[in-house]
Amino acid sequence: MIIQQFFIPGLAHSSYILAGNRTCAVIDPERDAGRYITAAREMGLRITHILETHLHADFISGHLDLADATGAGIYASRSANCAFSHIPLSEDDEVLLEDIRLSVIETAGHTPEHICFVATDTSRGHTPVALFSGDTLFVGDVGRPDLFAGRAEELASSLYDNLHTKIMTLPDECEVYPAHGMGSLCGRAMAAKRTSTIGYEKKYNYALRITNRGEFIRALTSDMPAAPDHFTRCSETNRAGPALMRELIQPVPIEPKSLAGRIQTDDAIFLDVRSYLAFSGMHIPGAWHIDLSGNFATQAGWILPPGKDLLLVVEDRRQAEEAALQLHRVGFDRVTGYIEGGMLVWGTAALPISRVPVISPEEAHALIRSGQAVLIDVRSREEWQDGHAEGSIHIPWHDLRTRHTELDPAQQYIIMCRGGQRASIAVSILKRHGFGRIYNLGGGYTAYQRAGSG
Repeated sequence: MIIQQFFIPGLAHSSYILAGNRTCAVIDPERDAGRYITAAREMGLRITHILETHLHADFISGHLDLADATGAGIYASRSANCAFSHIPLSEDDEVLLEDIRLSVIETAGHTPEHICFVATDTSRGHTPVALFSGDTLFVGDVGRPDLFAGRAEELASSLYDNLHTKIMTLPDECEVYPAHGMGSLCGRAMAAKRTSTIGYEKKYNYALRITNRGEFIRALTSDMPAAPDHFTRCSETNRAGPALMRELIQPVPIEPKSLAGRIQTDDAIFLDVRSYLAFSGMHIPGAWHIDLSGNFATQAGWILPPGKDLLLVVEDRRQAEEAALQLHRVGFDRVTGYIEGGMLVWGTAALPISRVPVISPEEAHALIRSGQAVLIDVRSREEWQDGHAEGSIHIPWHDLRTRHTELDPAQQYIIMCRGGQRASIAVSILKRHGFGRIYNLGGGYTAYQRAGSG
């Protein structure tokens, strides 16, 4: 039995190939199915099974793409009521892959339909050797149960039962292969380590060490991080069955002057994915900005309005292709084009431009002390609680889409995050709402502290 992990930074998503001698299964595949096909080919294996632990909320799954390319069967929870052709699974069902027996356990908690797969290598023995835990059990954490309105306590209670009566009864040496690692918003306190064992988690996982049900429910339903907008959209898309990647429009280069008339239209979004420093230097008025080098897919899924054409501002074609793939991962399938020649050609064509001054902590401190500017901290609630600058106003970057009404467009603002990327997203949101006197604090809160201004 061979297990190969595939990890996507940003989404912090882990998927797996579980292989026998001739065939293999792919567990919780991402949308770019080609990576599994290539890996299976290199190992001399045929993909025969596609296993889904649940309806993923934070990304669009690649189950249909993989089935389309390989003919493999899709296995999913019966209670998910998936609309595509699949083999429905319930408690105590088994999936056989050569000498590997995969036993199904229902583990509602993170989602109502969640299942886990317990793998036994019958060629060696009858003791479970691996748990593909999806988002039920992570390294250092468990799946958050608060994603379904009005059902958080119910799902937390179910999660408690399933962890204590099913997951924790597995042998201590049983390996744990979760669907996410540190950086994912499907939990709160995931460790950086990407696999574990049942015994290690029983000893060190904070959630498994809570033995009182009421205390567990309170811990898992209080002070959870904010959930991005696309979580609900992705779950429903995965249930219905996403469009095949091979059928999607690929972004094409478009001459800048032909796009100038779409700046103020409602059917398209200009999305600038260059560095925040490049965006600050020169950008298209009204463009959204999300730095491709940051947590791009999650941030895009969180704030961009769905159902519109996306027109990219990039440095080159390679950047356009990478941005399109990441946008597809969170359900944005109308990435129609990118500006040919980028902002250099846009600018030389005498088309409208805008900019955002980036200022040093010393300059920011001087403006704030003199009363000429107000400091807006757009980091998360957790970061704010860990420490913040005296006198700053806290509004998380994603909340500025609605909470910009709390601010005065005539006032001068300095926007601060940890390093500058999220502040640039916030700046683009505010500028779209008519705020013109805005600075981005270079180096963010980290630099502000080091300069002795925090």
